[in-house]
Amino acid sequence: MINKIHKDADIRMEKCVESFKNHIRKIRTGRASPSFLDGIQIKYYGALTPIRQIANVIAEDSRTLTVTVFDRTLTSAVEKAIMTSDLGLNPSSIGTVIHVPLPPLTEERRRDLIKIVRSEAEQGRVSVRNVRRDTNEKAKSLLKDKAISEDEERRLQDKIQNLTDGWIKTLDRILLEKEKELIVI
Repeated sequence: MINKIHKDADIRMEKCVESFKNHIRKIRTGRASPSFLDGIQIKYYGALTPIRQIANVIAEDSRTLTVTVFDRTLTSAVEKAIMTSDLGLNPSSIGTVIHVPLPPLTEERRRDLIKIVRSEAEQGRVSVRNVRRDTNEKAKSLLKDKAISEDEERRLQDKIQNLTDGWIKTLDRILLEKEKELIVI
């Protein structure tokens, strides 16, 4: 029972860290990354469709993304969606190929992005701590129901605390790596 609770907490904490990684992956570091356009959706036959489903997005070089639209008739819609997104991009199209040059990051924008990344990291830490709290409450309810002894409850809480510390260190390491990417051009 204790091992099952411990494993469940570990899986939930890992999901918190993965969620943090996914959030910061969308934050631009000055290098062109195809995932940068993942949030853009295009109206296709009446439904909003992610750009990845109607076009191929590749990084042509460190400052340019190339979007190759599968259906020629959608080229202008994709170009317009990229332009109207809050990413501040100005695409240009040639046939079914859309070139998206990424503007260089200013020092001020870099600082803003670092603040955003730190905020996301804090949300990740809070999520991991919430998992710890939920698990400790489960342990206390098991103790109250006399399903486990006080020693077992204490051991479980210690294991969960060690697990929490490990995942928070992982979050901090990922945060440092992203900050270095944002600072370095």
